[in-house]
Amino acid sequence: MKKIINKPENVVTEMLDGLAYVHSDLVHRVDGFDIILRNEQAAGQVGLISGGGSGHEPAHAGFVGDGMLSAAIAGAVFTSPTFLSNFGSYQGSRSRGWCLHDC
Repeated sequence: MKKIINKPENVVTEMLDGLAYVHSDLVHRVDGFDIILRNEQAAGQVGLISGGGSGHEPAHAGFVGDGMLSAAIAGAVFTSPTFLSNFGSYQGSRSRGWCLHDC
């Protein structure tokens, strides 16, 4: 099976950049982290964060939006997200209220 990948070491970054570009009305990328964050969240709403290793796109990042995830953290291919990425997603969602982190 063929894959559309420019360079394996850039696949996660390029996937997240593309998702944020195409759906800029709904989500944005958190600078310095492999995180997709919902643009708007209702006041008092509990944020829901999920994530995992990349390689099964659009797993996690494709589910960020209204009525779904507040943020998604992408780890490297088949690798869990780093502590710093988890903390970055928490900071982004926590600033809006409570959040539930499932990674």
